[in-house]
Amino acid sequence: MNSNIKIVRSLMQELRRVSQTKNTKENAMLHYVMEQAHAHKETSEVLCKAREELKNLAEMYLCYLKSQRACKDIHKQYAGKGERSIKETADLVGFKLPHDPK
Repeated sequence: MNSNIKIVRSLMQELRRVSQTKNTKENAMLHYVMEQAHAHKETSEVLCKAREELKNLAEMYLCYLKSQRACKDIHKQYAGKGERSIKETADLVGFKLPHDPK
């Protein structure tokens, strides 16, 4: 049960990061996630679904949201900004130029 709470909290945190509305009371995504979490408190055998279906679904969405955020960060860091100098390019990939002190 404790791991389920951690997953839901992490999912809510990621949804807040991608949300355009800062007011959590008006956020429809957060309301939906909380409704689903409360609706599936009962054992999933009552609903005739796989035992860990909601947990697996929440983990997949959490992984998706984290991956999207990481992709945006990487794109922002390495996106083309026109021509770069040789030094900037070397610094970007972690190399040192021959005339730089080692």
